[in-house]
Amino acid sequence: MLFNSIAFLLFFPVVCAIYYCIPASWLRARNVWLLLASYYFYMSWEPVYALLLLATTVVTYFAALGISRFQLQRARRGCLVAAIVLCLTVLLLFKYYSFLASNIEELLRGCGWTMTMPRMRWLLPVGISFYTFQAIGYTVDVFRRTTPAERDFPTYALFVAFFPQLVAGPIERSTHLLPQFREQHRFDYDRALAGVCMMMWGYFLKLAMADSCGLFVDMVYNHLPRHTGGSYLVAVLLFPFQIYGDFAGYSLIAIGAARVMGFRLMENFRRPYFACSVGEFWHRWHISLSTWFKDYVYIPLGGNRVPRWRNYFNLLVTFVLSGMWHGANWTFLCWGALHGVLLCGEKALHIGRKTYSPMGRCLHWAVTFLLVSMAWILFRADSLDDAMTIFTGIFTHLAMPMPKYALFMQIAMAIGIVLAKEIGEERGLHARLSGKKLWLAQHIFLILGAAYLLLFGVLDGAQFIYFQF
Repeated sequence: MLFNSIAFLLFFPVVCAIYYCIPASWLRARNVWLLLASYYFYMSWEPVYALLLLATTVVTYFAALGISRFQLQRARRGCLVAAIVLCLTVLLLFKYYSFLASNIEELLRGCGWTMTMPRMRWLLPVGISFYTFQAIGYTVDVFRRTTPAERDFPTYALFVAFFPQLVAGPIERSTHLLPQFREQHRFDYDRALAGVCMMMWGYFLKLAMADSCGLFVDMVYNHLPRHTGGSYLVAVLLFPFQIYGDFAGYSLIAIGAARVMGFRLMENFRRPYFACSVGEFWHRWHISLSTWFKDYVYIPLGGNRVPRWRNYFNLLVTFVLSGMWHGANWTFLCWGALHGVLLCGEKALHIGRKTYSPMGRCLHWAVTFLLVSMAWILFRADSLDDAMTIFTGIFTHLAMPMPKYALFMQIAMAIGIVLAKEIGEERGLHARLSGKKLWLAQHIFLILGAAYLLLFGVLDGAQFIYFQF
């Protein structure tokens, strides 16, 4: 069930209405209702894959109980390792097996051996990387004794399967979300209004900006031989806005939907294209994933409390794994490695640690946006050959594309509105609105936002990009 579908627009109000009809003191009944709604939401794609979600939940639930029960460190570590191995094995089979099999065959062929490995024809379960990492993070937190093991199975199952952030994040932490399922949430109009406004802005990012950019970007990337370097360049400059609007839009819809019901999900994006360094970009982009890798991979490897060469190694490993998390393709691995190299370079040159003049900040912003945009080529291209075609095409045969005035005007309007809003947020404009002014602005925003989407939004029900991860 997609957020940008009629089914969800019917599903969500019904879930909220029944949730608030259940007395706030009946916490268990409310949690069971949300759990059933979450599984229905997930099963709307492929019902059988709900068994994988349930299996991940059961494994990590009992592993955490074992960790909390045992006092011997070896036994506790054994429960942790068993849970991580089982969860990652499922992820490996469904997401990476075909990629590994084809590359092993290619390697053996290069050595003069012929071998055909069996293939799995199963579809990739939606959101498997997200809920797997959330469940693993919980198990590690219990092992570190930063959170107690949850003994009520329905409550823990809801933590793993909570439908707003189930299939594309934010990847929540047990210390933040689990305690909220024990809170009595009563309906609050102002809070619900704020949540609906967040959802509306998420829909604007997705339907008005991301999908409009996607009409041109997908046309170019999916038919490279038909286009020239000018088209490549425009597509490369538009894709950052497409993926930002798509993923940040989903995150805002998720955060807003949760807020309507009284839950607080973590911020996932903080105006990333205002960053003046690649390091700052990763403090603003996909915050839940970048902090997950920092806490569960980078710091356990030693973080920056090691010799400089080892710190660079830790950064590279972390970002290569981050790239692999995004997909089973050499393009994602190279994209992660490239960001790791850029971060190592910034550390070596002490970029981002100094105070720059306004002109210096503008220069650093321009360079950062250019580097991030070029790196996105690897993320979007279907293969390394396609990525190289775009890289070389931008600097050769730079004939500009035939103008598509209506589409480009539609894209320019959406990007302009987004930039205007985010510049205001960077300058703290939203914080200056309070009371009746904010209440009035929210209602006007909902009316104008709905009208804009009906007039200019791409209402074809396009899937969110990060669903494939």
